[in-house]
Amino acid sequence: MQTNNKSFKSGFISIIGRPNVGKSTFLNHVVGQKIAIMSDKPQTTRNKVQGVVTTEDSQMIYIDTPGIHKPKHKLGDFMVKSARNTLKEVDVIMFMVNAEEKIGPGDRYIIEMLEHTETPVFLIINKIDLVHPDQLLEIIVSYKNEYDFAEIVPISALNGNNTDRLLETLKKYLPLGPKYYPDDQVTDHPERFIISELIREKVLHLTREEIPHSVAVIIEKIEREEKRELVNVMATIIVDRDSQKGIVIGKKGVLLKEIGTKARYDIEMLLGSKVFLELWVKVQKDWRNKPGRLKEFGFNDEEY
Repeated sequence: MQTNNKSFKSGFISIIGRPNVGKSTFLNHVVGQKIAIMSDKPQTTRNKVQGVVTTEDSQMIYIDTPGIHKPKHKLGDFMVKSARNTLKEVDVIMFMVNAEEKIGPGDRYIIEMLEHTETPVFLIINKIDLVHPDQLLEIIVSYKNEYDFAEIVPISALNGNNTDRLLETLKKYLPLGPKYYPDDQVTDHPERFIISELIREKVLHLTREEIPHSVAVIIEKIEREEKRELVNVMATIIVDRDSQKGIVIGKKGVLLKEIGTKARYDIEMLLGSKVFLELWVKVQKDWRNKPGRLKEFGFNDEEY
C-alpha cells in the first residue's frame, strides 16, 4: 500500500521478555483495543500477535511474542522458538522487563540471545507505577552493566505513563517505507483467531490455579445473520484431562455460562454486533505434546 508522504516511516517491532512482564498489556494500549489476551499467569501468549498502529507519518507493526521461558512440553518449544525467530525479522527489538523484579537468570538468558543481533534493542522497564523512583535508577544501572541498549525507556503500560515518548523514540529508528496495512486495520490476525483468544482468556481468568495452560479454543463456526444483525459463534474448549473438563463446566454448568457471558461481551465489542455464543468442552489427552494436535490447534512449527 503506497503513501504520497515521502517522509513516511514504517517498520516492524518485536516485543520480547520473560512471561508476565506486560507485553500484551502494552500492545492492547497502543493499538487502542484488545487484540492480545491478558492474564496474570505466565505464558499466556502462544502465537505471535501483530498489532498495527498507524499515524499521519508512520506505521508501526508490533509483534507481541510468547514469554521466553524454559519449555516443559512441545507447545513450550513452539512458543520459545516463535519468540526467538522474530529477532531476525524486525527493525527494532523491545526487551521488556518488570520494574518490580530484579534482573535474574531469565533476563540474562534473553540478553545472551540479544548478543547475536545487530538490530537496535530498547530496554523497556514496565510497571514503573509500582516502584519508588530510587529503585528505578538501580534497575537501569543493573541492566546497563549487562548490555549496551540503544535506548532505555521506563513506562507503565497499564496507565499509559511515558508510552507517547516511547512511540516517538521508536519512530526515529524506523526506516522510510510504505504503508503495509490500511489505516483502520489494527491486527493481521483473522477474526477467528482473536475470538478464540478472547474465550481462552476468560477460561484462564475464571479457573485461576485449577487449570494450567492446557487449554486451547477451537472456533467451529462463525455465521452472520444479516436480517437479525446477529453473529452465531460455536466454539470448543479443549482440555487435556477429564478432571479439567468438570472444572471448566462447573457445578450445574455455572462456570461455563460465566465464561460464555464474559467472552460474548468482548466478542461483541470486537465485531460491533450482537453475538450468540455456544460453548462446548472436550478432552484431548496430552495434546500439548502431540505435533498433530498442535498443528490442528494453530501452532504450526513448520513456519519456523
